[in-house]
Amino acid sequence: MQLQQLAYFVAVAETRHFTQAAERMRVAQPSLSKQIKALEAELGAPLFSRARGNVTLTPAGEALLPLARRMLADAETARSEVGELAGLRRGRVRLGATPSLCAGLLADALARFHHAYPGIELFVEEGGSRDLVRTLARGQLDLALIIMPLQNDDPSLVTEEILRENLVVVSPSTPHVRKPYLRIEELRGRPMVMFRRGYDLREATISACRQAGFEPRFAVEGGEMDAVLRFVEAGLGIALVPSMVLDGRPGLTGTPLAPPGLRRTVAIAHRKDVEPTRAAQAFRSTLLFFLAEAAHDGSLPQGLDLITES
Repeated sequence: MQLQQLAYFVAVAETRHFTQAAERMRVAQPSLSKQIKALEAELGAPLFSRARGNVTLTPAGEALLPLARRMLADAETARSEVGELAGLRRGRVRLGATPSLCAGLLADALARFHHAYPGIELFVEEGGSRDLVRTLARGQLDLALIIMPLQNDDPSLVTEEILRENLVVVSPSTPHVRKPYLRIEELRGRPMVMFRRGYDLREATISACRQAGFEPRFAVEGGEMDAVLRFVEAGLGIALVPSMVLDGRPGLTGTPLAPPGLRRTVAIAHRKDVEPTRAAQAFRSTLLFFLAEAAHDGSLPQGLDLITES
């Protein structure tokens, strides 16, 4: 079994088309088909069903796909690690982060890292925490900033809690006097703008409402962070968001929930079975030092608190 064969297999599985897979891999289609057949012969089972022009995975193909993705990701990590022996002059960091952190914190930390290690490529994937956990488990990220706690069915990860962020009820700004805080019960019956599935904020909102004895009423759902904030600005409803995403948005007002409020914990995570590359370790150190400095001089974004060791 060769890595090239696995790469061809994954390309066909993702495109469901041999010609498109060959174009993606920049190889002639007959050569790709020949390698797939060789892989099937070695494994002793067909990987694709080719009926009436439709390409679908067989049960054997379905079983192989996540394993092939992980093997390819681990091979890429090995290449990166060997390349980093030149003193971190080259390499890559693949980082996942939630939209609130990308918008309110990460840019400055990335800039500092890039200045210190200009030869290291930076790849950032923005998404909901649950989506990032799955992507990290597949080996497609080196590190991810995720929301704790992990779910019972989440893969085995090493996590380090680093931040706590406050959640607020966001609504359009008005000249009227606003309450200093809202009770969760006051959200009953009010139209809400809801994030798409995969966002921890979606589950946090639904859970808080249910604990208060009611089901939230969705005016619109399925958005990413920027879309949700724009929908709220347009008057479609309210939403529960981290307070730091409201910086630079004068058209929105964030109202805290009644004490003790609602907070969530941010952790930096990596796979337990794979040691982070030297570049990823360097980024983790840079990020933690940046956060410690920001907490010391009071420049952390609104609503963020650094978790310090006791």
